Amino acid sequence: MLKVNKNYANLKESYLFAEIEKRVSEYTKANPDKKIIKMGIGDVTLPLPGIIVDAMKNACDEMGKKETFKGYGPYGGYEFLTGKIAAYYKANMGVDLEIGEIFISDGAKSDVGNITDIFDVNNTVLIPDPVYPVYLDTNIMDGRNIVYMDGNEANGFMPEPDGYEGDIIYLCSPNNPTGAVFTREKLKAWVDYALERGAVILYDAAYEAFISDPSLPRSIFEIEGAKKCAIEFCSFSKLAGFTGTRCAYTIIPKDLVIDGNSLNAVWYRRQSTKYNGASYIIQKGAESVFSVEGMAEIQKNITYYKENAQIIAAALKEVGITYFGGENSPYIWLKCPNNMGSWEFFDYLLSNVQVVGTPGEGFGSMGDGYFRLTSFGSKEATLEAAEKIKSLLK
Repeated sequence: MLKVNKNYANLKESYLFAEIEKRVSEYTKANPDKKIIKMGIGDVTLPLPGIIVDAMKNACDEMGKKETFKGYGPYGGYEFLTGKIAAYYKANMGVDLEIGEIFISDGAKSDVGNITDIFDVNNTVLIPDPVYPVYLDTNIMDGRNIVYMDGNEANGFMPEPDGYEGDIIYLCSPNNPTGAVFTREKLKAWVDYALERGAVILYDAAYEAFISDPSLPRSIFEIEGAKKCAIEFCSFSKLAGFTGTRCAYTIIPKDLVIDGNSLNAVWYRRQSTKYNGASYIIQKGAESVFSVEGMAEIQKNITYYKENAQIIAAALKEVGITYFGGENSPYIWLKCPNNMGSWEFFDYLLSNVQVVGTPGEGFGSMGDGYFRLTSFGSKEATLEAAEKIKSLLK
């Protein structure tokens, strides 16, 4: 008799952002004259820089000519892109990578979920709370034992290893949803823990480009020993606005050997079986990101979003709302006023000033009473939302 994976029954009934969309849709239908300002989902709003669009157009033209047509590409990605990523890490983080340690994909979310394929289901997983839902949900789907690590104001929303025992450790910096960033000291504590225990750190660095403080690490591989215990995920979505075109990369050092197995080789085997690689056209667009002009253009976009974050932060400060993040991150993590619950505050903002954010409770129990706002909107919408929030909460 055919059976469905019973672990899916253990998932929450609705994915966080699907529930947000449902509530917004219901409100819009009941109030068609109201303008909604969305500051919930971390989707970019600025268009792709022209140099990236031109690179994709040129690649499209190549695909239409016999002499330059491309079929299936390398499973790990084209070297014209992996080589640029390696150079980017060397120049910006001082990290040496081999191109064979970099795997191109169609999204960091996909890789973060798919990486669980290469680990035994009996491994214990350490997951921060609050946290981006994909870490939790993919391991629930697999049926793994999950241990939550409390993130709170006392530890700066960055759990420390003391008191926890696990084999697979999820870390995210800059953190989604809290905007917190690991210091070198705190990140080294996790690397030391993983090396001592023989554990693996799955390090989500999707927002590394937002870190401007030189004292803060942008890659876990800046920490000594990390190449023997960590896998890093990064995305062109937040680096260069590829949310609609999809491109990312995962770094698995060849020094990372677990139970006698090279995880680099195991992941390559997995990818060659289940994945045929990101589009050549998209990879050519991603390559142009690392040109002098490309880097200048994406930095303008990142600066734009960081200025939006400061607009939100200034509004909250003016009305006395406690908040975190926003300096080296596109996210503002605020404490709900008047002891409101997260979903209560969501409905309060939506119904009174038509501003949509993300309830902290949706990221885990430790997020209850907190709320996430994103700076990825337009400047005009951000200014309008800030004024509306101030008028409501002052």
